[in-house]
Amino acid sequence: MSMSLSHDAIQQFRKYGFTPATPVMTAKEAGEYRIQLQAIEAVVGTLKGGYRLKCHMLYKWVSELIHSPMIVDRVEDLLGPNILCWGTDLWIKEPNSSQFVSWHQDNRYWGVEGKLLTAWIALSTATVESGCMRMLPGSHLKAGMEHQDTFHEDNMLTRGQTISNQIDENRAVNIEVGTGEAVFFDYGIAHASHPNRSNDRRIGLAIRYIVPSARQVKSDWDSATLIRGEDKFGNFVHEPKPKIDFDPVTVEFHKKTNKNYMKILYSGTGLTEHRT
Repeated sequence: MSMSLSHDAIQQFRKYGFTPATPVMTAKEAGEYRIQLQAIEAVVGTLKGGYRLKCHMLYKWVSELIHSPMIVDRVEDLLGPNILCWGTDLWIKEPNSSQFVSWHQDNRYWGVEGKLLTAWIALSTATVESGCMRMLPGSHLKAGMEHQDTFHEDNMLTRGQTISNQIDENRAVNIEVGTGEAVFFDYGIAHASHPNRSNDRRIGLAIRYIVPSARQVKSDWDSATLIRGEDKFGNFVHEPKPKIDFDPVTVEFHKKTNKNYMKILYSGTGLTEHRT
């Protein structure tokens, strides 16, 4: 299995804002990670709030994944040799549920200035029926599309943030991702997803990678994990790596950085608490 993106995939990322789906692990390996996820759920219940955000500091298996050469080599093709992980989120849609993700651009809310991309890894197959992502090709080149906060009960986004009236559904494409595959997409791409109408869970792990020269402009403090190369800028405090699930050292650090993350996500709303 090649660990580099093809020339065509890199060109597609530059032009359209996302790559084709590409294998980063076997379906068997993805199934093993799914089992580890379910073991966590058996202990803490439904993963809400901090249990699903910045989770590479809580779960050893997620920490291992953010360092996986099968993923990071492809990130290097797009970001260069010096790489930090700024965040991780688990996106789980239960079978036949009403949860959805509205059209939005991540770069409107995260406060990170600089290069950032997401590696979205499917731990179960993401199809049109199960509510795979939809993307608007080329929208990563359109800065500042107008959004509004809806706080819709079934919207999986913290604020229910929704692009107001600039989405041409006829131009949008479905991003189907097989179990063990990943899609890499730009920080500014407009994307969304419909509810899961299948009989299986749709489980995705989103890993947010940045370059060390990036900086946080919505907070005077932020953290990230050094993944590869070196950090000559020091714009982010380096995070500890868990030795076990719920490592006491990383759990304590996670409390601080997740609280800061909530502050950033809710900036301008007057709210500080995660609602899902």
